[in-house]
Amino acid sequence: MPRRDPSPTTSPTQTGALRSSCPVACALDLLGDRWTLLLIRDLFAGKHRFGEFLASPEHIPTNILADRLKRLEAAGLIAPAAYSEHPPRYEYHLTESGRTLGPVVDALAVWGLAQFPGTRRPGRTRSASV
Repeated sequence: MPRRDPSPTTSPTQTGALRSSCPVACALDLLGDRWTLLLIRDLFAGKHRFGEFLASPEHIPTNILADRLKRLEAAGLIAPAAYSEHPPRYEYHLTESGRTLGPVVDALAVWGLAQFPGTRRPGRTRSASV
């Protein structure tokens, strides 16, 4: 049976309601599903457009990708920039707040390399810290 993605369509940062005073719980409410940190990883790796995210090896479904981009934008971690008006198309870039996630993603990558033999880090751009 396929695993359902249980994350809500609105994040606590959008509603202002926190379910806990624990910073780990709050961070997980925003970033703790199976897709969000992969999008952050891809942004650090130089991906910026919807189709580029879809081409990642994890194959995020389009509806979930659209939702996660909206959530990350609402949380102030990414900012859209229009690159086409007809049809409307956007690139997404990490904000200053989003770039502070670099050490978090990097730490997960280092841990994953040590725990899962045969894994490797995806290609990175010069400006990426992960």
